[in-house]
Amino acid sequence: MNLIIDIGNTKIKASLFRDGKLIDTKTSEQTDTDFALDILADFTIEHAIVSSVREFPEELMRLLTSKIEKVFFFDAQLPVPIENLYESKNTLGYDRLAACIGAYAKNPGQNILVIDAGTAITFDFINNKGQYLGGCISPGLSMRYKALHHFTKKLPQLSQQDDFYLIGKNTNEAITGGVQNGIVFEVDSYIAKLKEEYADLKVVLTGGDASFLHQHIVNNSDYEPNILAIGLHHILEFNASESANN
Repeated sequence: MNLIIDIGNTKIKASLFRDGKLIDTKTSEQTDTDFALDILADFTIEHAIVSSVREFPEELMRLLTSKIEKVFFFDAQLPVPIENLYESKNTLGYDRLAACIGAYAKNPGQNILVIDAGTAITFDFINNKGQYLGGCISPGLSMRYKALHHFTKKLPQLSQQDDFYLIGKNTNEAITGGVQNGIVFEVDSYIAKLKEEYADLKVVLTGGDASFLHQHIVNNSDYEPNILAIGLHHILEFNASESANN
């Protein structure tokens, strides 16, 4: 069994794969070592990979390497099964690259735009040759709400609403409509612009706010909440295989 640990800004997510298939996902706000110990107590793990948007998790890596045969940390030095053409590889958010690898593994030979709607919204493109070219980064839904409240004196702190309008009849409706319509229009316009160059573009949505986008954008898209874990698993299998052959 393989273990994927994804350390995000606020939570830690563990995904378990057996024979290439995702069999279980666990999310926690525990410390990364306590979370890992709970998983190791319940499962026998052969290989593992760790990805983190925070600092390098030294204690976690020591724990995993003491109990698992092969453990990899996903950084700029770890080989990947696609061609990475991003110019500043050391500053690339590895979750962006891993999501594209997952999307390409599921849709080989296609031009793919991966939109990860979380704390930030990332737009990332991988072409039909398996080359990652890069993308864009924009503020996410909750970040936009927080910014309006933080940088003004009177606007309230709001959050995502199911109902929102083009014309708000009060301040709360005006904020909700501005934030949520703004994101929908931005995403749809980005897709439409990219389709001018890649008419066959496939769009994959992931992240905490992906279901919101999937419901409201007009462009066709696939909702893939586990695409990052799938990508990390492909990176793990690629490196485990390379290590076994050396």
